[in-house]
Amino acid sequence: MIEREFFLGFIKIHILYHASKEPIFGVGIAKELSRHGYYLSPGTLYPTLHRLVKEGYLTQDSKLVGGKVRKYYTITDSGLEVLKQARDKIRELVDEVLDRR
Repeated sequence: MIEREFFLGFIKIHILYHASKEPIFGVGIAKELSRHGYYLSPGTLYPTLHRLVKEGYLTQDSKLVGGKVRKYYTITDSGLEVLKQARDKIRELVDEVLDRR
């Protein structure tokens, strides 16, 4: 489905953005994404987070929280660079789509 591919790009940008502000974890970012209208199953969210780690855009640390291990994700320098590039492209796209040029 083509819509899924579009939204997955937006979701990755949201994840990088929030990880640039503070460490994020699965359930927390799922709630934040749902606030924006993105409802992801764990089968979509966690592979996306793992892919961003594998690609070097996030790092992963485990911490014991309430007797359970929680994985926290933080943006890397590469992730910050990709986020900056995405912001530039988003700005350009919005200007074009909204006929601001």
